[in-house]
Amino acid sequence: MPPRRKLLAALLGTGLSAGLPAAPPVWAAAAITVSDAWARATIPGMDQGVVYLSLRAEGQADALLRASTPVAREASLHVSRMTAGGVMTMRSVASLALPAGKTVALAPDGYHIMLIGLAKPLLAGGDFPLTLYFSHAAPMTVTVTVRPLGAAAPMSAMPGMK
Repeated sequence: MPPRRKLLAALLGTGLSAGLPAAPPVWAAAAITVSDAWARATIPGMDQGVVYLSLRAEGQADALLRASTPVAREASLHVSRMTAGGVMTMRSVASLALPAGKTVALAPDGYHIMLIGLAKPLLAGGDFPLTLYFSHAAPMTVTVTVRPLGAAAPMSAMPGMK
């Protein structure tokens, strides 16, 4: 087999040349699994909402960089933490690390996606699209289900409950 064809076969992993092992897959983008995407309903006049979901980087570590949705002017990553003095604080974060093979839950009292400037209230039983942007994986649009105002996280989103 001509050298150029051997090189092409090795790069493409087609196994066109006898005895030449197939090339390992090339990760052009990491595989991300998203589950349990939900938001609480909002009260009329409230222009902010919150999205929770679970993310899993299957092939390689990745990071969630940002989000967008047509239902809000802005969708940004935040984290809520309880201080030693018992005060809940919230701050924006630039990204959220997604270790390979680990599930990262965005859940109440932790990481979440803040929706700022809602065009209209989020109504229980409705849904809306949310696009997630990663450092390696291609952008992914998921459907967020709106749950009742006092809804708790689904059991599958709770630590240790998968």
